[in-house]
Amino acid sequence: MNARLPQQQVGKQPIRETNIYMYLYFVFFIIFGSFFTLNLFIGVIIDNFNEQKKKAGGSLEMFMTEDQKKYYSAMKKMGSKKPLKAIPRPRWRPQAIVFEIVTDKKFDIIIMLFIGLNMFTMTLDRYDASETYNAVLDYLNAIFVVIFSSECLLKIFALRYHYFIEPWNLFDVVVVVLSILGLVLSDIIEKYFVSPTLLRVVRVAKVGRVLRLVKGAKGIRTLLFALAMSLPALFNICLLLFLVMFIFAIFGMSFFMHVQEKSGINDVYNFKTFGQSMILLFQMSTSAGWDGVLDAIINEENCDPPDSDKGYPGNCGSATVGITFLLSYLVISFLIVINMYIAVILENYSQATEDVQEGLTDDDYDMYYEIWQQFDPEGTQYIRYDQLSEFLDVLEPPLQIHKPNKYKIISMDIPICRGDMMYCVDILDALTKDFFARKGNPIEDTGEIGEIAPRADAEGHEPVSSTLWRQREEYCTRLIQNAWRKYKARTTGGGTVDGDIERKNSTADDNNDNADGSNANGGGAGIGAGAGDGDGDGNANGDGDGHGHGDGDVDGDVERDGNLSNVNSPDGGASGNQQISPSGAAGSGGSNGTNGRQTAVLVESDGFVTKNGHKVVIHSRSPSITSRSADV
Repeated sequence: MNARLPQQQVGKQPIRETNIYMYLYFVFFIIFGSFFTLNLFIGVIIDNFNEQKKKAGGSLEMFMTEDQKKYYSAMKKMGSKKPLKAIPRPRWRPQAIVFEIVTDKKFDIIIMLFIGLNMFTMTLDRYDASETYNAVLDYLNAIFVVIFSSECLLKIFALRYHYFIEPWNLFDVVVVVLSILGLVLSDIIEKYFVSPTLLRVVRVAKVGRVLRLVKGAKGIRTLLFALAMSLPALFNICLLLFLVMFIFAIFGMSFFMHVQEKSGINDVYNFKTFGQSMILLFQMSTSAGWDGVLDAIINEENCDPPDSDKGYPGNCGSATVGITFLLSYLVISFLIVINMYIAVILENYSQATEDVQEGLTDDDYDMYYEIWQQFDPEGTQYIRYDQLSEFLDVLEPPLQIHKPNKYKIISMDIPICRGDMMYCVDILDALTKDFFARKGNPIEDTGEIGEIAPRADAEGHEPVSSTLWRQREEYCTRLIQNAWRKYKARTTGGGTVDGDIERKNSTADDNNDNADGSNANGGGAGIGAGAGDGDGDGNANGDGDGHGHGDGDVDGDVERDGNLSNVNSPDGGASGNQQISPSGAAGSGGSNGTNGRQTAVLVESDGFVTKNGHKVVIHSRSPSITSRSADV
C-alpha cells in the first residue's frame, strides 16, 4: 500500500499520497478478501466439525429434541463421576481438630491467597537490585516456604496416608521438598534439577480448584471449563498438524535442500535437515514469513544450475514446485488445521456457556458427590430412604430442594432398592429431570431416552418400589385400616362379636387403636382381654386369655406391636385368642360360616403396611421391632 499510494505514470517521480483513493482498494480487499473469505473457512470447518461430532455421537441424537439432547449431555457427565469413599475422621482429639481445620473450604481459600502473594513477590525480582532488596525477597520467600511446609505437614498429620492419594498433594510435597533444599543448596538444585521457582509458578493452577467457591467468578470458571473440555480435541488436532508437517518436511527436504540462502532461508531456517524443516514449517503454519520462504524456493536466477556430470545438485529453486508446495501447505495448515483449534474452542465455549446458563455443569455434579460423602462415608453409593429429605435440603443450588420436601420427593418417583436404600445415580437422575422441569423444559420419557438412561453398575441395585409407590402403599394402608374399623363397628353393633374398644391418643393418620377390656354378650362367642369361659349369653372378663363358645364360628388370633393379625373362619367350633402388648390393646373380630382365610391388619402410628404378591407385610419404623409378613 505504501508503494502504490505515491505512484504516478511510468517515468515520473512518485509523489507522497498522490493516489489517496487507493486506500479504499486495500481496505475493501482486506474486508472481503481476508475478513469475509477467510472466516468462511472457519464457518465451514465449524459446521463440518459439528456434523462429524453428531455422527460420532450416534444416531440417537437425530431423534432427540433440544431438551433431550441437554439431558443426554447431563447423563454423560453423570456417568463419568462416582462417589468416593470419604476420609474417616480421626478419633484422637488433637488429630481430629487438625482434620476439621484442613478439610474446611476456608483453609483452602487461605492457602490460595498465600499462593497468589507468593506469585506477586516472585514478580518483584529485577536485574541489578541492591543487596537489601534481594535480602527482603529472600526473607519473604523463606516465609512462604515455611507456610507451605506447615500446610503439607498439617495435612499429612490429619489425613494420614489418604493425603498421598490425590496427585495435587504429591505435587505439593515435591515443591515443598525442593523449596527447602533450594534455601540451602540453591546452586546445586538449579544446576542439576528443576528450579523450585518454576514449580511454584505451576502451583497457580491450583487456584482454579477453589474458583467454584467464589460465586462472583462465574465468567472465568466458564472459560476454564471450556478450556478443559477442549484439551482432548486440541491434542488430536496437534497430532494432525504434526502429521501434516512431517509429510511436508520430507517433501521440502527432497526439493529444496540445496536452495540458495536468501530472504526467508538462512542457516537456521532451511530444509537441510528434518529438524530445521519442522521448525520452518511450524513458523509458516501461523502464516509468518511465508513470503520470504517463497522468494527463496522459487528463485531460478542468480543461482548455480545442477551439473549431473559432476554430481552437483545446484542451488536453484523451482517456481512451479515452490508455489504448489507452499500454497498447499498454507491452505492445509493455516486455513484448515489451525482454524480447527478455533472451531473446537468456540464450540466448547458455547457448550460451557449454555450449561452454565441453562444446564448443569461438572461443578454441580462435583458438589453433589462431595455432599454425598457426608451421608455415605464408606462409598457404598447408597443412603437410607429416611436420609433422603435431609440430603436434598443440604445440597447447594441448583440441585437443592429445601424442606419441607416430602411431597416433592413423592412426585419425583425415585426408585427404592431393597432394604429401603436409595442409589446415588437414581437420585441424581431425578434431580436432573427436576432441574430441567423447573427451567420449563420437562424431559419426556421416550424410547430414545430409555436407551441412554443411566444404568446402575453397583452390586445389589434392585429397585423394589419408589417414593411414589411408597406413598400409595401407605395410603392404601390407611384405607384398609379405616375399612376394618368400620367393619368392626358394624359387627360389634350386630352382635356377631361384641367388644368394647376404646381408642386413645389417635393420630392424624388414625393409626392408633387402644382397647380397655372386652365383654362377650348375646348369642355369639366372646373374645376379651380377660380370662374366663362363657357360653351363650355369658361374659368373659379377667386378666388372662378369654375363650368363648356360642352360636357363631370364630377362630381368631390377634397380635400387636408391629405383628400381623389373622382371623381364620373355618367351619365348626369357634375359639379365640388375643395377645395384648403393654403399649396398648387391639380389638379382634371374627366371621360366621365363611370358608378360606381373611387377614385383619392393625397398624400403629409408627408402622405401615405393604402388599407384595400374596404377602401382606407390616413394617415398623421402630428400630427395635422387626417387620412381619403373612399370607393373605
